[in-house]
Amino acid sequence: MTISSVVLRRRVDDLESAVVFYQELTGEPATRFEFAGLHLASTGPFLLFSGPEEVADRFAGVAATLSVPDVDVTVAAGEAAGAEVIAAPAVTPNGRRAVLRHPDGGVFEYVSR
Repeated sequence: MTISSVVLRRRVDDLESAVVFYQELTGEPATRFEFAGLHLASTGPFLLFSGPEEVADRFAGVAATLSVPDVDVTVAAGEAAGAEVIAAPAVTPNGRRAVLRHPDGGVFEYVSR
């Protein structure tokens, strides 16, 4: 299993002002989209989001999104090492994804395209 990139999730109260700051910080334009009732913007290694408390709380529970070559291989390796599958591999607009809780309690989303 190889992790090719990490996207840090950041919950913000004011998405518009946060986008301006992170675009200036990264030097990259933001890609905006909506998912599960949240407003999101991706710029550089940051995924900014805001939205209804209940949905945002659930989304904020995932520490980061990790890109991997093969989600199924990663899930198998994670389970073998003691991780718990929170969301089984499934196809999403951003690619195939799964969510694992690591033995230390950290929760991470794994995505392959």
